[in-house]
Amino acid sequence: MLQKIGDTFTNQRWLAYILFGALSIIFAAWGAYGIATLQFTSGDNAAKVNGVTIPYSEIRDAWMQQQSDWEQHYGGVMPDAVKTQLENQLLEQYIRDTLLAQRTRKLGYRINDLQLAEAIRQEPAFQLEGQYSAAVAKLRLEQAGITEQAYETDLRQSLRIGQLQAGIRDSDFLTPDEAKRIEALQSEEREVEFAQLPTASYLSAKPVADASVKAYYEAHLADFMTPEYADVQYAELDLSQVMAQTQVSDQDLQSYYDKHKAEYVVPERRHAQHILIAVNAHRDAAAALKRADEVLAKLKAGASFAALAKQYSDDPGSAAQGGDLGWTERSAFTGPMEAFGKALFTMKAGEVSGPVKTQYGYHIIKLDGVEPGKTRTLAQVRSQIEPIVRRTEANDRFGDIQDQIQEQLDEGAPSLAGLAKTFGMKIGDVAKFIRGKGGAPLGDSQDLENAVFSDSTLTDHHIAGPVLIGNDRMVLLADIAHHMPAAKPLAEVRDTIVAALEKARGNKAALAAAQAAVQRLESGTSFATVAHDLGVTVEPPRFVGRNDPSIPATIRAQLFSSPQPAHGKAVYQAFPLSTGGAAVMAVMAVRPGPIDPARMQTALNELATAYGVQSADDYIEQARLDAKVKKNLQVFD
Repeated sequence: MLQKIGDTFTNQRWLAYILFGALSIIFAAWGAYGIATLQFTSGDNAAKVNGVTIPYSEIRDAWMQQQSDWEQHYGGVMPDAVKTQLENQLLEQYIRDTLLAQRTRKLGYRINDLQLAEAIRQEPAFQLEGQYSAAVAKLRLEQAGITEQAYETDLRQSLRIGQLQAGIRDSDFLTPDEAKRIEALQSEEREVEFAQLPTASYLSAKPVADASVKAYYEAHLADFMTPEYADVQYAELDLSQVMAQTQVSDQDLQSYYDKHKAEYVVPERRHAQHILIAVNAHRDAAAALKRADEVLAKLKAGASFAALAKQYSDDPGSAAQGGDLGWTERSAFTGPMEAFGKALFTMKAGEVSGPVKTQYGYHIIKLDGVEPGKTRTLAQVRSQIEPIVRRTEANDRFGDIQDQIQEQLDEGAPSLAGLAKTFGMKIGDVAKFIRGKGGAPLGDSQDLENAVFSDSTLTDHHIAGPVLIGNDRMVLLADIAHHMPAAKPLAEVRDTIVAALEKARGNKAALAAAQAAVQRLESGTSFATVAHDLGVTVEPPRFVGRNDPSIPATIRAQLFSSPQPAHGKAVYQAFPLSTGGAAVMAVMAVRPGPIDPARMQTALNELATAYGVQSADDYIEQARLDAKVKKNLQVFD
């Protein structure tokens, strides 16, 4: 079917596809997320779900694919607790997939061939330059070790499960009362008056005690660690180097041209003039046809086509040019102009045709000339083809070099310098490749980090790689020195700690002042008086909405989580600010705000979708609870 889909949907050329390294697509963990085979394939099994077995081999293969990735993530040794958790998650995923497969069959969900074909065509991993490519799809599957039939079977099953889940999600809804309540909450406005007490106003001149600094340092030691990093030497080869050394032969160019000759066909073009007699509010179809016939009669009597076009044509784009449409291909006349194109491309040079009806009215057409279609020669398109062929061959060579390097590494290559010399690679150094941040000029990809900090590199001092950076660079790595995290000396971070303690002391004082202010407000002192005594200015009370950007986010969040005030009695609160300092706030009244129907409908749709997703998750979880499942956790031993 994959080839059939390719033939049906696309005629794009496969320009320069080359597979670098492990597949980074859905097949990379195929076993973990594929549909479990629902037949016995071995005397052992990993689980039994409502009487249906999940074969041992399925789970084993899936775990082996995942295990190496996880071990790299944990630096070569996966903690036992993590390993047990991941194994159970993998088995549970298979169990749930099997349950959903059973449900979809029982409920009669089906995926026809057209739906399957469209899903395959839309798979990004099967596309080249945004278009489906059967060749790319086939290669992807081959590299993943998956047959076309197995892929189509599992995809069909996955789509059926998607239908079930979508049906559950899409059937969820909000009741009218729920919608009204949500609208009221979202549009609610609250009257507020507040004052901000900045940390700077409450800083103390009293020095921070050495004991406090030391205690803070010891309590926050993790914050003062140097990062783990390695000094790395690398050898790099990029595709541009390989391209510069790649020679393209005439035979290669001829072969490519022969395979893609259809792409270099220049279609037939025709030069035409026309006169449009429009059907519009002032002229119905009968009147337009009558006038077109009159104009055609004038032409047959010997009148100038250009003169008549200027006098009678209702086409504003060509009338002033005597109806000239220039040179045009057949493909230009589609949709409403299909009849026009059909007529034009059946005429002979010098012939006049019409009236031809389109949705715009009636056309009288004159064919002035024909430029036959032709195929551009290899010499004419050589400059276009040569870069394509060179890049394709360079890609192939790049992949061959990668394989050759890997072979030498497997055989115990002598040195990074030796490999660099053999394969024309550039040598460089990264003085500090930091775990989690990487290092210039190599960057910070996870693959690079895994290679640099693997036990093989750091402990056994093996050359790591080749690691691909994008699709056009590969590097080999050698560790020079490894630096584990270490606590920075107290003296080095003392100023930072003192500043943090001074700020914390100021924040605490500001909050205490805010709390004291609340007590005064609750005893009847006016907000203006309290603010004056605090030495801050405040704006008059005003109503604000939940998303009003004119007040700080921390204050807005506190405002709408505050209890509602009783009629005529404000609610007072003191609280710390996320940016430092504290605030005093009076919540004075609550009222319904204006409702934006479009915004509200969007919010309600998003909430209904969230409810639907939760319902689908609940359905799967309930299916798991209702199922008869036996798990064989020894399958991972």
